[in-house]
Amino acid sequence: MPSNAEPPALPSQWANRADHAAHSVTRTFGRRLFLLPGTHIGAIKVPWQASSLFGPWHYWWQAHYVDCLVDTGRRELATGAKFDGGSRPSAGRLASRLVTSVRIRNRFRFVNHFYDDMAWLALSTLRLDQLAEETRKPGRRRNAYVRRSLTLQFNSAATEDLGGGTFWSTGRDFKNTPATAPIALYFARTGHRDKAQVLVDWLNTKLLNPDNGLYMDGLRIRNGGTVLENAIYTYNQGPVLGALLELGGDANINRAAELVEATARGLTVDGTSIIRGQGTGDGGLFTGILVRYLAAAARDRQLPEGARATAKEMVLATAEALWAGRHEPSAQESGAAATAGDDNAARTQPVFSPDPLRPAGETYPPGTAVELSTQLQAWMAFEAAATLHPTE
Repeated sequence: MPSNAEPPALPSQWANRADHAAHSVTRTFGRRLFLLPGTHIGAIKVPWQASSLFGPWHYWWQAHYVDCLVDTGRRELATGAKFDGGSRPSAGRLASRLVTSVRIRNRFRFVNHFYDDMAWLALSTLRLDQLAEETRKPGRRRNAYVRRSLTLQFNSAATEDLGGGTFWSTGRDFKNTPATAPIALYFARTGHRDKAQVLVDWLNTKLLNPDNGLYMDGLRIRNGGTVLENAIYTYNQGPVLGALLELGGDANINRAAELVEATARGLTVDGTSIIRGQGTGDGGLFTGILVRYLAAAARDRQLPEGARATAKEMVLATAEALWAGRHEPSAQESGAAATAGDDNAARTQPVFSPDPLRPAGETYPPGTAVELSTQLQAWMAFEAAATLHPTE
């Protein structure tokens, strides 16, 4: 672990740490889209250049940004205090602006080439509307339009090709866990339980590795045949776990408990309960996504006590490692950025490492561009830890 590891934190301390990360991400990466009022989008990396808005489009990073803002919004609701001060927008308002901005940036539509991208946005806007209802701001239910549009896409992606599952993209040549699992979770959360169960059953039949208890990547159609992509990714296990818990029932709960234990055996760093990192880029989100759903498992009393305890241990160990490895800017760094007039400099806010076992000063040395995905991952982990209590 990083040398500046600290004693285990209490839930209240995790809430403070989550606010620290929320402040860092929204201040460092958040900005107006095309300078339009009422918009908010996450820059893909900092230092940031205007040309970045016309570069590669990371739709699903923004969907997870929405999810993180909803996490923070739920804590704001509980405390009655805004995470970034009374004069700044609430997390829920920023999330709503972000959804609007995703549509604008995505050529004024929510439909995307990738079904997994769309599933993550559907899941996050569903949670955003639930937050709006709890804060008595039902006007935000306009996000229901997002889900009506995307549900049609999910129904289209779920075919009998390869025995079931959902396609990953509109290319329709690959059915995989990254798309099938979050779509199953979305169906389960929106009352389409039969559809969700069919997708979970397909994952169990086609992509569950019997040797290690983890879910493989997918089945590809190639030259008229089927090719198994047997790679194991951390984040794929997360939405499968979420869908199993959401559906409930003995078979699903037993499988969920087995998945928690398989994750502890196969996806942690040797000798620890820390979920291993999977790099930068898209991989910079992977550990955080898994930790989010492990926290849900730790809170779910359907699961046996042992599985819940194992899930909690992985969440807290991973979050502790990410927090311990952070880089807090020195006065000299902050002063240099201010002198240069660089309001996008990552070093004016804390930076979190993509690898829980390596400090941010090593993974992001001075002068290196910092990616949004990796900072969302840490924020996600801290929010997950903040939902756990000593008695759970």
